[in-house]
Amino acid sequence: MRVFKKIDGFINGITMYRAVLYCLIFMFAAAFVLSFFNLLAFGPLELVLSTAFIMAVCIFTNGIFAWAFNAPTNIDSVYITALILALIINPAKPASNLIFLAWISIIAMASKYILALGKKHIFNPVAISVVLVSIAAGQSASWWVANIYMMPFVIIGGLLVVWKIRRFDMVLSFFAAFLITVSIFDLIKGYNLLTGLKDSVIYSPMLFFAFIMLTEPMTVPHKKFLRIIYGAIVGFLFAPQIHIGPLYFSPELALVAGNFFAYIVSPDKKLTLTLKNKEAFSTDTFNFEFVPDQKMAFEPGQYMEFTLEHPVQDSRGIRRYLTLASSPTEENINLGVKFYNKPSSFKKYLMALKEGQKVIASQLSGDFTLPKNKDKKLVFVAGGIGITPFRSMLKYMVDKNEQRSVVLYYLNKKASDIAYRDVFDKAEKELGAKVIYSIVDIPSASYYKQIILDVPDYKERLFFISGPNKMVNSFTANLRKIGVSRANIKTDYFPGFS
Repeated sequence: MRVFKKIDGFINGITMYRAVLYCLIFMFAAAFVLSFFNLLAFGPLELVLSTAFIMAVCIFTNGIFAWAFNAPTNIDSVYITALILALIINPAKPASNLIFLAWISIIAMASKYILALGKKHIFNPVAISVVLVSIAAGQSASWWVANIYMMPFVIIGGLLVVWKIRRFDMVLSFFAAFLITVSIFDLIKGYNLLTGLKDSVIYSPMLFFAFIMLTEPMTVPHKKFLRIIYGAIVGFLFAPQIHIGPLYFSPELALVAGNFFAYIVSPDKKLTLTLKNKEAFSTDTFNFEFVPDQKMAFEPGQYMEFTLEHPVQDSRGIRRYLTLASSPTEENINLGVKFYNKPSSFKKYLMALKEGQKVIASQLSGDFTLPKNKDKKLVFVAGGIGITPFRSMLKYMVDKNEQRSVVLYYLNKKASDIAYRDVFDKAEKELGAKVIYSIVDIPSASYYKQIILDVPDYKERLFFISGPNKMVNSFTANLRKIGVSRANIKTDYFPGFS
């Protein structure tokens, strides 16, 4: 149990990109050791030299394109792409096949800048590079990582990645669609069903593909139900029996087709945000108001990924997921940010931003949004800076004069931490919302008895909970104890939280 808690704490304490990078390094290290024992089709020297070559080409190429397009770059993303290529393409023999490795690395990097709309790449860089090179040169990926000796390491590393980003639903829909499709074809052809399923799991790249490539955040839909459909579409096309005429779908082609679907249903653009104002709520909590370079449609409660390039980066990198505190009815983008004693390099540079300086925002996502049924009674529970999605929702409701039955519990360690009080006062006055401010960190059992008194119909209401993980987990568990069904509890989560 202690080991589990330590792993959970470590994974939750790093960004999504860093979690993927560490898991890929873990897989590469496993392959390096296995190659010493002749358990792979190549030796350790070939693996190291090939990977070093791919890495060098990716870093060099990315630098050129980042300079040419004047775009911020995330070095973790470059390392991730290079390691994935190294894990799916057979290491080149000395002085052979290097041209193939070079082209596939160059195209992977170039695709992030050239095959992009609205400053956002459409296709998974590794998948599109393999597809294009296979068409042009007739060479493709071997997916050597789909090796029975590599399987335990792929499962361990892959599950940690999916755990970090909370995309089990999408991955499971992929597995289900793939295995069902394969089983149907096996039954039609009279093959042994169990043998077919075993071979599909052990000898196909299904696991690595689903855990590492399918989950690439820039090329998946924004909404949960669309991500499930996306997983199912890619899983269906991933089956080796699927073809259009003479064209059979390879793993990478299946993913590219899925990426196209994702872009159609979730078109996204990168926004350039210019800082207009910075307001302090307390000594460590601030609101940042940005002017976007274009109008953006979103739902109250959603989040985005923000990129702030800075020269001295810590292990958490230049990107961070933050909930939008602004309402879609407002012209500008507001972010509520809390700064701790030892802030990340990202937050240090964010705090140092001057009026007129810019950040990049992309990947609008999130299902922590108001229910379509306006008659559904709601309870909002916010811990600290977890108030931001509720500021967005209540501001929207006030501006639209949208009448809903809402009770807001706003928990803070001290009264001076309370933010956005003007919005909540207006919601009380104009909408009849009930706002309860609590100076408490993790509520005791008596707090939930008070909820029963404050909200007699609490079992009929939908609870939204946002804040630190410990508070969210505690509140969820205690609501279940007083009879709130799991279906009536929504918790705020976005990948990369740290």
